[in-house]
Amino acid sequence: MTQQEMQIKASDEDLKGRYTNAMQVLHTKEEFIMDFLSLNAPVGILVNRIITSPGHMKRIVLALQDNLKRYEDKYGKVEEAEEPKSIGFRA
Repeated sequence: MTQQEMQIKASDEDLKGRYTNAMQVLHTKEEFIMDFLSLNAPVGILVNRIITSPGHMKRIVLALQDNLKRYEDKYGKVEEAEEPKSIGFRA
C-alpha cells in the first residue's frame, strides 16, 4: 500500500501551543474524551477537549509510550508529576 502525503494546515495561534498541567479522561462505548486543563489556583481552565474513537485512542497511547521511551533513552528517566489535589468545573 502506498503512503499518501498530506499537508496539515494550522493557524499561527494553534502553532503557539497551550500549556497544560492536568488531564481528565472520560469514555463511553463509542468514544474517549480527553480534557486538557491548566490548574492554577484559584481557578482551573479547560485548555482543550479532544474526542476520539477507541481505535484512535489506542494509537495515541502507543505513540505516547514510544515517544516517552525514546525521550528517556536519550535524556534519562522522567519522574511522574504529583497528582493535582482536586479537579472540577465551575458553572
